[in-house]
Amino acid sequence: MIEPHAPAPPGAPPSWTSPARLPVRPRTGRFLVLACVFVCAACGLVYELELVAFASYLMGDSVTQASVVLSVMVFAMGIGSLGAKRLRRHAAAGFVAVEAALALVGGCSAMALYAVFAWTAGWGGLWAAGPRCLLVAFSLAIGLLIGAEVPLLMELIQRIRRQDAGGAVADLFAADYVGALVGGLAFPFLLLPFLGQLTGALLTGTVNVVAGGALVLGLFRRDLGRRARRLLLLTGLAVLGVLACAAALAGDFERAARHAVYGGDVRVAVRTGVQEIVLAGGTRGRPLDLFLDGRLRVGGRDERRYHEALVHPALTGPHARVLILGGGDGLAAREVLRHRDVDRLDLVELDPGLVELARRDPGLAALNAHALADPRVHVTTADALAWLRGARGRAYDVVIADLPDPGITAGAKLYSQEFYGLARRVLAPHGRLVVHAGPVAARPRAYWTVAASLRAAGFAVSPYRVPGHDSGFAAGPDRSPGATRAPHDWGFLLAAPGPAPPPLRLGTWRPDTLTQARLTADARAADRTRIDGLPASTLVRPRY
Repeated sequence: MIEPHAPAPPGAPPSWTSPARLPVRPRTGRFLVLACVFVCAACGLVYELELVAFASYLMGDSVTQASVVLSVMVFAMGIGSLGAKRLRRHAAAGFVAVEAALALVGGCSAMALYAVFAWTAGWGGLWAAGPRCLLVAFSLAIGLLIGAEVPLLMELIQRIRRQDAGGAVADLFAADYVGALVGGLAFPFLLLPFLGQLTGALLTGTVNVVAGGALVLGLFRRDLGRRARRLLLLTGLAVLGVLACAAALAGDFERAARHAVYGGDVRVAVRTGVQEIVLAGGTRGRPLDLFLDGRLRVGGRDERRYHEALVHPALTGPHARVLILGGGDGLAAREVLRHRDVDRLDLVELDPGLVELARRDPGLAALNAHALADPRVHVTTADALAWLRGARGRAYDVVIADLPDPGITAGAKLYSQEFYGLARRVLAPHGRLVVHAGPVAARPRAYWTVAASLRAAGFAVSPYRVPGHDSGFAAGPDRSPGATRAPHDWGFLLAAPGPAPPPLRLGTWRPDTLTQARLTADARAADRTRIDGLPASTLVRPRY
């Protein structure tokens, strides 16, 4: 009588339906497969988060980039799962091949995205869309490979010991989801702050290929012929070699790419717990540019024009006590302190690393005239919205919102009705609030939406704008490097509690800068038209 699982002839791989011949006990083998599921899930989520973070950093609008990456990857995972059905007869070899490809593609994705953004995105034309096209391509490729893992791992588990499908799926997905949790926490708290995006992605790829290769070549090696084992081993070593070379060159590559993006005068590039800060120039008579998360925050050519327009119209009335929300670079504080009758200036900044640079970096400290060393200045490290929620009393004559641009998703909460309502609580009855609301010409909808949100919070507003230079970067917040059409104006809103808009007096500061600050009557008419034509939910509270 022939037994159901007769031994295969010597040297021939066994049938894919027969139980695997393991070098360990079946219980131990199942544990090792589930441990590999855990590691692969953690790596897969790191690849997803790395793509989202890099796309948000390079291209802005984190909601759009996250939506594109996640939706494309989930779709691709379904296609990859279907495609992996053809590999079930060769589950062990197929799994090693998938892990090697995933490690190579996922590990090198950050470096490839950065290279395309740094060296081709500024060419214009079709090349301007290169980073976005590559983002979609990587999302699709990584999703296909991650999706192919699940059927192959399911087959390997069943090869060890057959069990009901529900129990096998439960074990597999439990390990998968726990691994995803660990990967999701490891990316922001370990990989990103300690290794950076490039090295972190390369390390993840290394872990991925080692885990897949060790599982198959160690546990299922008897399922493979000698030639297959040798080929898979050489493939894994080649992938490890590529990742190791990329890791060795990551420092030089990142410096070269940074110079391509920011110019050749980069002096400081640090990643704080909040953002990446890059300082270019600022010494030996060169203008200083300050970039936060890849966006120009301070441009040496137009910096003074921007900050004078932000500060001085608000300080033409009483201004003994002033509050600045944001402004950790100290430049708005410099303009406030030019008024000798300011008694106290409170500055609330989220990033202590930026404040430290504003105090100690020779270029930035000289530009802000060492404003943060003035005894009248009191710096608090906190989120502006959270700080306002805990503030009590109508303590300030002037509140200056020197915050990220309203067009950036991460800063939307700082332009909401709630935020302005909290700012109104800390204003004295005669107080004034000034807000940078983005470029009027380039993003009029965002500008007038901020105005409507202020009105909904009980403010009357006086809009004004200031033209910038026509070349180079605009100096206002959050201008992406490499943008070919930077806005040539900055829009501001001077607001006061009550029904009457505050008078817009230019004062005596830099008449060449502020003489054209007022918006025309036609612009005020456009204000009413745009507000009436937009849904109230958009006007009152922009979505976070």
